[in-house]
Amino acid sequence: MLPRKIFQKLKENAKNKKIVLLIGARQVGKTTLLKELFSELSGTNKCLFLDLDILSNYEKISSFEGLVNTLKINGYDEKQKDFFYLFLDEFQKYRSLSKIMKNVYDNLKNIKIYASGSSSLTIKDEVQESLAGRKQIIEIFPLDFEEFLWFKQNEKLSGNLKNLEKLKGDNLGSSAEEFNSLLKEFLISGGYPEVALKKSKEEKTEVLSSIFDLYIKKDLVEYLRIEKILEIKKLIEFLAVNNGQKIKYEEITKLTSLRFNEIKKYLEILEETYLIKTLRPYYTNKNKEIVKIPKIYFIDNGVRNFFINNFNSLHLRNDSGFLFEGFVISELLKNGEKNLKFWQDKNDNEIDIIIEKEKIIPIEVKFKQKLKSEDFKGIEIFLKEYPKIKKSYLINLGIQKDSKKTSLLLPYSLSRIS
Repeated sequence: MLPRKIFQKLKENAKNKKIVLLIGARQVGKTTLLKELFSELSGTNKCLFLDLDILSNYEKISSFEGLVNTLKINGYDEKQKDFFYLFLDEFQKYRSLSKIMKNVYDNLKNIKIYASGSSSLTIKDEVQESLAGRKQIIEIFPLDFEEFLWFKQNEKLSGNLKNLEKLKGDNLGSSAEEFNSLLKEFLISGGYPEVALKKSKEEKTEVLSSIFDLYIKKDLVEYLRIEKILEIKKLIEFLAVNNGQKIKYEEITKLTSLRFNEIKKYLEILEETYLIKTLRPYYTNKNKEIVKIPKIYFIDNGVRNFFINNFNSLHLRNDSGFLFEGFVISELLKNGEKNLKFWQDKNDNEIDIIIEKEKIIPIEVKFKQKLKSEDFKGIEIFLKEYPKIKKSYLINLGIQKDSKKTSLLLPYSLSRIS
């Protein structure tokens, strides 16, 4: 298996009793991670891996008694001191499994469960109710940019990536030229592992097509039992065309004939299945955030480009700025930042990203190597309106400088945002 950062966290969790749930979009590597962990642990421990896409495997564990018997057949001893590790792939298909896993956790102290599934509202609701206090949810995203370099097997660049954080100056484009070249590829094709391994545009497109045929068939039709598939496809295409822009429900209604409540429901499903990320406007008055128009970004740019059928080079397209914003948002999500918003005042002055946690962190994103004074306008106005906020960041391609007010960062230094 090519390296993934999350793998070490999964290994560390093997020492505790909590049920580990790997949740994420299809084809982001959940099964690969489970199989690699199974391979490592089975060298010194008793383990069982079950692919629940195979009905006969589910039948073996469809009741608590059946699960225990299946484990015993595979070497489990109720008196053993070490954990027996049970791996369940695609557990979300069977709603009864949450309660069965709860019974295992409560009654069998020497069984440790890892389970993976494509996230949905239904899964989360059931898991929160059945496994409260008994589980840890670990989100699996597509590759971040550093992992993308690992998959490209470019040891020189991946080894030097963190050194870019040490650079300071006004004209760093040449120093980061090789990284910028691969970043542009990443902005177009995205970070799905199998896509990253393909070389040609045709191969990448074919992989993305198969991923989303499966997404529609398995998640939307078979599991969520959604009937308005053509309307949802139109909705996804609308979001792809308007990636990073404010979404008006009235326009979606005209295009798809979906009602307001249906649009809200389907947008929630698309977000819970890790296709999109909704950014609401930042207000100190939280009631305003609820009613104001959100922005929606695709979590993976390759997915977005697939739905608009545009894999052209960045110099041939007019949406490179939105792709760059989407990249920064996605990298922040993969780094654990969850509460992301944007800001806009009545005069259309904007901040692309607001991280809202103990302190508010404004981030502006500019897909350019040379900045002008006007590029700082949104940040300056925001800091005047919110004088208690002392620190902001501007992400760009050519300048990296620390400042008490606004630090300029390369897109490879996002870990410095704090």
